[in-house]
Amino acid sequence: MTQTINARAVLLDMDGTLVDSTAVVERLWLAWAEPHGIDPATVLSVVHGRQGHQSMAIMLPERDHAINLRENDLMLATEASDVDGVVTIPGAGAVLDALQPFPHAIVTSANVALMTARMQAAGLAVPGITVTAENVSASKPDPEGFLLGAQLLGVDPADCVVFEDSGAGIQAGLAAGMRVLGVGPHAGAHNPTYRVDDLTQVAVVPRSDGFALAIG
Repeated sequence: MTQTINARAVLLDMDGTLVDSTAVVERLWLAWAEPHGIDPATVLSVVHGRQGHQSMAIMLPERDHAINLRENDLMLATEASDVDGVVTIPGAGAVLDALQPFPHAIVTSANVALMTARMQAAGLAVPGITVTAENVSASKPDPEGFLLGAQLLGVDPADCVVFEDSGAGIQAGLAAGMRVLGVGPHAGAHNPTYRVDDLTQVAVVPRSDGFALAIG
C-alpha cells in the first residue's frame, strides 16, 4: 500500500541512510573499544548516528572530555581514509537525483572530510547544502542540525521530512518538529513517522506546488 507524504524539503542523514558504512564503522569502533574493555554490544548500541566524541563520553563517562575530542579527531581522519566496504544504500542515487530540483540537504554527524569520502566511495553526489559536525554545537539526538538544515533551506520545520536510520537521528528529527521516514531494518524500533526497508521504496513525485514522497 502506497502512502503519500506532502513536503517542501527533505533532510537526509548519510550513514545508514544514503551510505552503508556499517562495516568500517563497526570495525574501527570495536578496535577503539577493545583496550578499554567495553563490551562490543554496548559499542554497537551507542556509536551509530552520534558524533564520535559524544559516543566516547557515553561509554567512558569519567574520562576527561578533552581526550575524547582529541581521539575523535584521530577517529574521523582514520574513517575518512578507510572506505573499504562502503556502499550505497539501494535507491539512494535515484532519490538524490529526483530531489535535485527541490529543497534538500544532508544533515550528518560526520565532518566534511568524512562525508565527502564516503559519498564519493558510494558513487553519490553531495547536495549543495550540508550540515556537518563543524556546523553544530550538539550532536544528534539534539535537533540542532536538523533545525539548521531547515533554516538554510528557508523551510518551516513542520514542512520538512527527515530520512534517518538510527535511534539518535530519529529522535533528533522528531524533536525538531519534523516528520521522520525511518530507513532500514532497525529504524522501526525507534518510532519514526513512516518506515521503509530501503530507498527503492521511495519515489519523489513533482507537483505544481512542489513535490510529494510516495512510499511503499
